[in-house]
Amino acid sequence: MGRLFWKFFLCIMLAQVTATIGIGGTFWLKNRAAQQERALDIDTSPPAQMIIEAASATLEAGGSQALQQFLGKLERMRVFAVDAKGQELMGRTVHPTMLAKARAMLEQTQLHPVVRTVTGSDGKRYLLFLPSSERFHNAEAGAARDTLIAVAMSGPRTMGPAPRPNEAGAPPPRGEFGRSMPPGPRMDSPYRSFIPLAAAIAASLLFAFLLAWYFARPIRDLRQAFEAASHGNLAPRFHASGKRSDELTDLGRDFDRMTSRLRSLMDSQTRLLHDVSHELRSPLARLQAAIGLAHQQPEKMAASMQRIERESERMDKLIGELLTLSRLEAGAGLAGAAHTHSEDVSIADLVHDIVDDARYEARGRLLAIDLAGDAATADASVKGQPDLLARAVENVVRNAVKHSPDGGTVDVELSREHDWLRIAVLDRGPGVASADLASIFQPFFRASHTQHSTDGHGLGLAIAQHVINAHGGRIGASLRSGGGLCVEMLLPVNTPG
Repeated sequence: MGRLFWKFFLCIMLAQVTATIGIGGTFWLKNRAAQQERALDIDTSPPAQMIIEAASATLEAGGSQALQQFLGKLERMRVFAVDAKGQELMGRTVHPTMLAKARAMLEQTQLHPVVRTVTGSDGKRYLLFLPSSERFHNAEAGAARDTLIAVAMSGPRTMGPAPRPNEAGAPPPRGEFGRSMPPGPRMDSPYRSFIPLAAAIAASLLFAFLLAWYFARPIRDLRQAFEAASHGNLAPRFHASGKRSDELTDLGRDFDRMTSRLRSLMDSQTRLLHDVSHELRSPLARLQAAIGLAHQQPEKMAASMQRIERESERMDKLIGELLTLSRLEAGAGLAGAAHTHSEDVSIADLVHDIVDDARYEARGRLLAIDLAGDAATADASVKGQPDLLARAVENVVRNAVKHSPDGGTVDVELSREHDWLRIAVLDRGPGVASADLASIFQPFFRASHTQHSTDGHGLGLAIAQHVINAHGGRIGASLRSGGGLCVEMLLPVNTPG
């Protein structure tokens, strides 16, 4: 697990723990405020009614001193006795809010009042009430017991006899209405409030771990793929596990496609370098042979010089075609100047000029070149660079002338199909195998029946394909019935406006 995993893990964990503590703290403060509010309330439970009855009877029978002794014997229930001056009989502090609530309850009609104003036998008048508190609610059963004990120990016996103590001398525990209370552990442990917080933190840790692992795993795989690519291994390395579909998986698939494309380009460059070396080796060997022959036989100097000149022209043509092909593959042939040097090109005029030049060169072989075109192509034009378009069409026509037999015919058809201009070049040459139709547009391709002495280097159709594609068109080849090849080029018609 790398650094990114721990960063994800810690950030998510801290966010979830902070949220948990914040929410828990909010509820805790809210509960605390509610508890403080309840602590200022007046207790109206049945035990409170009982203790107020006992306190009232004690005050009426024995006066303030008897009430003071009675209140001092209570352990859990704090009955307040407040005089007209706001002084509490036992010297305890009474909250003003609680005192105001007690006086407000005096005005309400109650069947069994829990807030009373009682005058003692000594003439002193007190306001009696029992405040609600956390301690009282946690020990309600013990409070009822204290009530009965206090009433039994006081003078009046209006509340009935006190319960009989057990063997240890303490009275048996009783419930709210005298029911026996089963022993058991107290459920008000202070650690109980921390259980939900601990569970929330544990869940946060678990989810933070899973989420960090979910994000870190594909990044780790992608890093390994990049490391392999940096060492020259361009085989696709990233593989998404299961049915995962997210941005990281898409990034990994894009990386696989990138490395696959780079590998294909590097293989093609290696193959191109091999083919160039092979093509240059033959004319260089013939040049060396001609130079050696000129040194050995000075009388054949003229023939040797002609041979040297012919081979030099062939190498110059090969290098020129290679430079053109490299510029087209790099996008410098058209894309870099498409918006600055493009113009409307009349395809009919361009094809007519190319066919006239080809007829002049093919006259010695008694080879006829026929041009057929419909009227719809006369005014049609294509947006592009005329030099490159002429180079592409000329390469296709020259390729057909080169492979056609002497005395044969090459047909050039020009037509318009909706928004496309169609240029078809048909010959009656040996053609190619069906499996090689897509390969004839690759650099240095030679059919199996082609002899090495054939003029050309197999770059003409490759250049034509790059030019046509750069102009938004398509090029393809098909076999003719009866023998021969048909190369078809489609170019988009330029629409004015």
